[in-house]
Amino acid sequence: MILANDTLSQLWTTLQQRKEQRPAGSYTVQLLEAGENEILKKIGEEAVEVIIAAKGEGDDRVLYELADLIYHSMVLLAARDLSWDAVEAELARRFG
Repeated sequence: MILANDTLSQLWTTLQQRKEQRPAGSYTVQLLEAGENEILKKIGEEAVEVIIAAKGEGDDRVLYELADLIYHSMVLLAARDLSWDAVEAELARRFG
């Protein structure tokens, strides 16, 4: 789990950098500039793709699509000035 937390932490740091620095050509920047409705659309698409993958495309595809879903969910958090730590705190509250 430490590796997973490190990876999520690195992704979160990268998202925050993209949000602040707005480098040209960044997909994250494109999503942020498109706005919340576009981000929500992508989350919906990715959720459907997770379901389709789980229903018959194999574990590798499930993992691929779940990674996309987590990424887009984290972009939504960044766009709303929420933090990944807040998600972890909510999970800890539920299961701690």
